[in-house]
Amino acid sequence: MKRVFICIVAVFITLSVSAQELKVGSFNIKCGTSHGMGYYESGNGWDDRKGFLCDLINFTAFDVFGAQEVRHGQLTDMVAALPDYAYIGVGRDDGKTKGEFSPVFYRRERLKLLDSGTFWLSETPEEVSRGWDAACNRICSWGYFQDKVTKAKFYFLNTHIDNRGAVAKTKSVELILKFIEERGKDVKAIVTGDMNVNQNSEWYKQFVATGVLKDSFVAAKYRFAPSGTFSTFTPTRYSTNRIDHIFVSKDIVVERYGVLTLHYWKATDEENYEGVRFPADIEKREVLLLSDHYPVQVNVLLNGAKKR
Repeated sequence: MKRVFICIVAVFITLSVSAQELKVGSFNIKCGTSHGMGYYESGNGWDDRKGFLCDLINFTAFDVFGAQEVRHGQLTDMVAALPDYAYIGVGRDDGKTKGEFSPVFYRRERLKLLDSGTFWLSETPEEVSRGWDAACNRICSWGYFQDKVTKAKFYFLNTHIDNRGAVAKTKSVELILKFIEERGKDVKAIVTGDMNVNQNSEWYKQFVATGVLKDSFVAAKYRFAPSGTFSTFTPTRYSTNRIDHIFVSKDIVVERYGVLTLHYWKATDEENYEGVRFPADIEKREVLLLSDHYPVQVNVLLNGAKKR
C-alpha cells in the first residue's frame, strides 16, 4: 500500500510540474508575396501552406509564440484559423496594417495580457522609422503577461532584426536589452525572433554577453535539433546555423528545445508505385515545407523550479 501511495504521489508531482511548463515558439512564416526567389513556382505560396501551418500551431499548442514576416492578409488568415489565440502587434510601415508584423500570439486560456506595445529598431523607437544602416523598417512587439497557472509575470518580446545593416544589428540588440534592463533586475523575459545572425556571430554573443539573457538551445536539458533553422524551402538542404533564436532571462529553466523539421505532401504527376508490395493507397508525392524557416519550440519553467 505504501508503494502504491508513493507511486500516486510521484505521478501527481510529475503531472503538476508538467502543467507548469510554458510552451514557447518562434516561427518565421515567410511573407505572402513573391520576391522572385523561385519559391512560389514550386508550390510554396501562402495559400498552399497556410492550412498545414496553422494546423501545426494548433497541434503544438504553443502557449505563446512570436511570428515573423507576417503580412496583414496572412495575419487575418491566422487569426481565423487559430481560435484559441489572441495576438498583439502592428505593421512596421505605418504602425497599423502596412508592412510586415512581428506579432505575438498567446493562448487566452493560459495567459493574461497585462500590457503591450511595439517599438521600432531605430534612433526614434517610438515612431515609425528606419534605423541606422538597415535595409527596411524593423520592429519589436512585446507583451507583459501573467501565467494563469503559476501566477508568474513575464515580458515576451518578438522581433525580426535587419539582415544587412551591421550597425542596425548592433543597435537593435542594444535596444532590446535596454528595454528588459529598464524593467528591473529581477524581471522575467523571453525574446524570440529571426535574428538574421547565427550562433557564431558577434551579435549573437552580444545577446548573451551581459548575462541578462541566455540561449535556450544551450540551456535546455533535452534538445532536438537535427538541423539549423533556415531551409530555403528545400527539405534536402542542411545547416547547423541557427538564425531563429529564443533567449530567456537567467532564472527561467529551459526543459526542452526543438527545431521542428516538419513537412507536408503535395500530389504530383509522377507514376505511383507498381509491382511493390505496398498498400494500394501508398503513392508518390512531393515533399514541401511549411516555410523557409523551421519553427522553434522550447518548454520552460518560469518559476525557476527544476523538474525531479
